[in-house]
Amino acid sequence: MLTGHEIRDRIARRETSALEITKRSIDAVAASEPELRAYLTLTPEYALARAAEIDARLARGEDCGPLAGVPVAIKDLFCTQGVRTTSGSKILANFVPPYSATVVAKLESAGAVMIGKTNMDEFAMGSSCENSGFHPTRNPWDLSRVPGGSSGGSASTVGARGVPIAVGTDTGGSIREPASFCNIVGVKPTYGRVSRYGMIAFASSLDQAGPMTADVRDAAIVLEAIAGLDPMDSTSADVPVPHYEDALRDDLRGVKVGIVREFESSISGDAAMSSLYKEAYAALVRLGAELVEVSLPHAKYGLATYYLIAPAECSSNLARYDGARYGVRVSDGGDVYQMFERTRAAGFGPEVKRRIILGTYALCSGYYDAYYVRAQKVRTLMKQDFDTAFSACDVIACPAVSCPPFELGAKSDPVAMYLMDYFTIPMSLAGIAAMSVPAGYVDGLPVGLQIAAPAFEEGRMLGVAHAYEQSTRFAWARAPKVGAA
Repeated sequence: MLTGHEIRDRIARRETSALEITKRSIDAVAASEPELRAYLTLTPEYALARAAEIDARLARGEDCGPLAGVPVAIKDLFCTQGVRTTSGSKILANFVPPYSATVVAKLESAGAVMIGKTNMDEFAMGSSCENSGFHPTRNPWDLSRVPGGSSGGSASTVGARGVPIAVGTDTGGSIREPASFCNIVGVKPTYGRVSRYGMIAFASSLDQAGPMTADVRDAAIVLEAIAGLDPMDSTSADVPVPHYEDALRDDLRGVKVGIVREFESSISGDAAMSSLYKEAYAALVRLGAELVEVSLPHAKYGLATYYLIAPAECSSNLARYDGARYGVRVSDGGDVYQMFERTRAAGFGPEVKRRIILGTYALCSGYYDAYYVRAQKVRTLMKQDFDTAFSACDVIACPAVSCPPFELGAKSDPVAMYLMDYFTIPMSLAGIAAMSVPAGYVDGLPVGLQIAAPAFEEGRMLGVAHAYEQSTRFAWARAPKVGAA
């Protein structure tokens, strides 16, 4: 499978057609899907009709957008008009939205062709894609291992080159961790950069949509296409969206890269991972960057802070799933409260129930100030830490993950699973931009480098990532076991 921009350019030069590319993508997905199970709903008929429409428009000389004819996959928490949208939960197993999310509408306006809706941890709660209400997804590099989560289906299908582009969401690391595990690029934009309208909410002050792509240039193109102010989302920011491709660079002369003291000490005990990241930093120096040490003294409180704020917001957001308004209803007689109880017991999985209970407890009278309010205060301190760090550097480079992809079932303890987001949660709490770019392999399995930038400085971040990507070429160095290189 070609990258998205290569497909776009070949279609524009009439070297191929959107229909031909779409057929190839449908075939590639069909070939890998029995093993990967990356999708919850496939839309081949829609995709073929859409591709034929784009070809007809191009033949008339129309401008079909920067992604004209490019196949994409959509995480199944983005509402898609007329196409089932489950958020990975049985409680929404039969939900067909009457409208599309702004991200989906913008991708269609840019000419993209939706191939299907990808699997995910239920309501985006998880780091492995094992918490889906339907089935787990597997990693194309090793079928015994997880693809990461919650955007595991999106990462898996791009990693297997079924499609060159997918979109996911990141609340505490749900784009960056699976991107790292599947050897692809994943971008969590600044909170407010991309509209959340039509995204099924987990934690409203943290959720953010972003691209998951074969390379950094694709990520820049997709981010520009989906970013911007949306009157349907009061949290979307009225900040101009630049042409991100102009920010891509080939060297890092004059760039100061911050290395986080606390993160380096956290990973020093793993020789293989520590060596990989040291080599990644050395590659940045060879490109002309200057490394400077920075400190994030409150990062160690990231997990505790996140797992108070996010479950509290989850408890509030998921209260609407009661069997009365939409979704699955379970009723065997009795009153309405018994119907609520039966519906939620059958419709929600164990991890969702765990977080609802935790969040409800944190919001209870008598505990609200002690837990939720205090967590918000720590969140403010974390944002201040990043402000101080960025006064000394242009971007921060740090681990995206603490380990390579792990085996399915290896982290049955919830706390062990939560620890997977140690390096990604601080950026989410601060609301800044962060991404993962392929950084090499440990025991033959892919690992990503995380690059973070100040709020609304995605161009700066993408520029550094592009220079690093082009000099190392880890995205193309090896082929996955499932799919094509």
